[in-house]
Formats: sequence, structure tokens, C-alpha cells
Amino acid sequence: MIWSWKSGSGKTRRVSPFPVIPDDSSDDFRRVTVVAGGASPEREISLASGRAVTGALKSLGIDVREIDPVDASLAGRDWCDGEVVLLALHGSGGEDGTVQAELESLDVTYTGCGVESSRLAFSKSRTKVRFGEHGVPTPGAVTLGPGFDPRTLDELLAQFGLPLVVKPDTQGSSVGVRLVESPSAFSAAVAEGFRLGEHVLVERAVAGEEWTVGFLDTWALPPVRIKTPRPFFDFEAKYHDDRTELEFPAVEPGSTAERVVAVARRACKALATRGLVRVDLRVDEWQRPWVLEINTIPGLTDHSLVPREAAHAGLTLGQLCQRMIGSAQSEPRGWHIRQDQMVRSAVAGVS
Repeated sequence: MIWSWKSGSGKTRRVSPFPVIPDDSSDDFRRVTVVAGGASPEREISLASGRAVTGALKSLGIDVREIDPVDASLAGRDWCDGEVVLLALHGSGGEDGTVQAELESLDVTYTGCGVESSRLAFSKSRTKVRFGEHGVPTPGAVTLGPGFDPRTLDELLAQFGLPLVVKPDTQGSSVGVRLVESPSAFSAAVAEGFRLGEHVLVERAVAGEEWTVGFLDTWALPPVRIKTPRPFFDFEAKYHDDRTELEFPAVEPGSTAERVVAVARRACKALATRGLVRVDLRVDEWQRPWVLEINTIPGLTDHSLVPREAAHAGLTLGQLCQRMIGSAQSEPRGWHIRQDQMVRSAVAGVS
């Protein structure tokens, strides 16, 4: 299948088998600051992403510095005109709108989603509500809060049946996610979820295949079908298990891959995402995609999914980072604030 896209000059280029993201990057910046680390349970993955990104950019001759928010606040740093922050800060503090709000206050350009979209995507329960409002298919779920009565677990089992997926409402990288296949394992999974956060999501498990697809703005990377010998694509499968296999099915009319991209695109639109994100899905036995969540700062290590999708599309990690920077620079100053206003209005039911 042949795809085409128009470059900035207006010329149409034809590529196969998947559209290459246009190179809208520029060298109109004095320095790139990579922010990684932080204090979340995803710290080590974030540091690995930061090292990979820093190395890739330096190999292109770009002036790069690294900042770990644990060492010092961003406010105490020197910022030069034209500087761009590339965010590789996973988990709380990075994907929940905190660092975005701080950079907004400093008037520093940064990659990825704005404050409100980040906050929305970081909460799996709020994301599901948003998906429901926009007709994005997502597995049924209930959210358990601090006042949850453990005696009602039997009612949840009767409502959803087994298997179930139990996960903290605000963690990434599959931290704390448990697949519950027996009633005896349910209470321990819920307890683990509460250990990692104030709210826990209990979700209907979708039997079928694991898929993911990255987006840079509106441009989709090649979708991936994930095969793992583990019960599901958990933390170990993502970062340590070399038996995990990635397949890149052809995106052809009427194919499952095409449906995955279409549904994932709707999910991104529902949350008003910007920059590089990753949409995780399950595809059931009837080949219907179900969106699980959107990661607004996906992993960028050599074992991470999005860089491997980019490589399949012919992009090195350095080239992908250049496009992330170009995306951040492509909007007029203050676009994140306008995006946040739009998201807040939509959530409040104004628009």
C-alpha cells in the first residue's frame, strides 16, 4: 500500500509501506534541555529514556544538557532564549501536568501535551469518562476510592466476572497492574493498587491481542501487535523480557491495523493530545479495538515501543527527537495555554 504526504514546500512525496512523519524540525534553538529522572516509581525508566535521548541528540551535534528535578527545581536554572525542553520524565511529576505547569510559568518551550491534557491522561478513570463522552471504545471499569469497603469485592466479581485487571489510577509503565484470574487474588491486587495511589481502577479484562500505536501530533507511527509469553504485557515484558515479540501488520483498507489506528486517533482527539504520545489497546476476538490508555510521555529507551515503531518507519531516535522539538516549536507561543482552556471547557461541558 502506498501512502503520500505533502512536505512544507508543498511537494507530494510517496512512501511505502507507511507514511514517514514530515521533517518539520529546525535548528532554530540554542540548546535542548532533557528533563528526566524524578521521584516516581518510574524513575529508572525515565533516566534510561533521558540517557538515550541525550546520546541521540549529541550524536547530531546538538547542544544538550540534562536536568533531574530531584537535584534542583527548574525555576533555579538558567534559561536562554530559544531553548527547548524535551520531556522524558515519566510518571508523577512528569505526566500529571506538574512539570508542564512549571515550564509554563517560566515561559519555556517544551515537548508534548499541555497541563490539562497531561492531567486528564494521567488519571485512567478520568480518561475513561472522556472516552465515553467521545464514543471511544474502552473496557468497562469502576474506580475504588479511599472509602472503599473491602466487603464489596464479591459484588464487583459478580458484576464483571473473571478475569479482571486491577491497576493504580495514576501510574504508568504497567507499575502495579495485576491480572486477576481467581477470586482469592482479588483482594491482594486491590491492596497493591492502593499502596501505589489513592484510587484503584478495576477493569474488565479484554481477551485477545495487545496493540499499541504512537502518534506525533496527527501523524501515526506504524501500529504494533505485541506478543508475550507472559499473561499480559506487564512491566517485566516491557523492559526486561527478551521473549517479547513485536509485529508490524500492514495497514490496509479494512484491516485490524487500520481500525486500531482509527480508534487510537479518536482517543487522541478526545484528550486533545499534542506532540509524541502512545495509545495502548486490546483487540478482541471479533477484531474490535478497545483503548486502555494514552501515555503522554512514552518511553524512549532502546527497549521502548515508540522508538521501535519509529525505526520501522525509517526514523532514528535522533530524528524522532528532532521532530518532537519541531512539533514543540511549530505552534505560536502560548498554544499550551489555549489548549488547556479548550480541554477545561470540554470537561466542564461548556463546549
